[in-house]
Amino acid sequence: MAVSNTLWPWGQKASTSCGTFAVIGVGRFGSAVCDELTQNGASVLAIDANQRAIDTVSLIDPSIEARVVDCTDEEALREAGALEVDTVVVAIGEPIEASITATLIVKHSDGTRVKQVIARATSDLHLKLLQRVGADRVVYPSKMQGHRLGLELVRPNLLERLKLDDRNSIEEIRVPQAFVNRTLQDLNLGMTHNITVLAAGPENQLTVNPPASHVLKAGELLVVMGSAEALNGLPCRC
Repeated sequence: MAVSNTLWPWGQKASTSCGTFAVIGVGRFGSAVCDELTQNGASVLAIDANQRAIDTVSLIDPSIEARVVDCTDEEALREAGALEVDTVVVAIGEPIEASITATLIVKHSDGTRVKQVIARATSDLHLKLLQRVGADRVVYPSKMQGHRLGLELVRPNLLERLKLDDRNSIEEIRVPQAFVNRTLQDLNLGMTHNITVLAAGPENQLTVNPPASHVLKAGELLVVMGSAEALNGLPCRC
């Protein structure tokens, strides 16, 4: 069944402001990426050639659109919607020719809308080959890194996170573009986002408990505290 080129291909679910995502290969690493993305409100297309892997990832979150697809088949990937998303994570480890082919297809096929390809490598040679066919970033994965990568994709300005309990965290982020050249008083983040600003300023020169008159600058840091829901509601672009 052909998909629309003008809509998010699998229906009405809204995407996050940080874009739309596909994960090709849903083993331990790929499923961890899917898990973290969906926990942060992202729309995810999961692709694998193995039905059992697809059934397993569907149990993580029923909202994940999981499809059995041959990732080395350009038309199959196109029909599944993998060329319509902003970011593709090629999480396949073996065989390496499959990961290289999938990377090449989503990056360079005619009409692809993919802006970023992040690929998994299993060796230095694999890394070099992935870079040569156009991967924008190559990672050596583990399950923990899968969760971290998923979080980075939906929160690209997040630098560090310290969990205080199951609900609340402290985060160090780059000042989002929407906050640049605005004062803390103007932003009133306690009221508008239900978070507390603990520190702000240039890296290594943070002002703790900054005054309301503090002006946020591009490239500077913010240290904020709040619930996961509140922190995830901050603008995600630096």
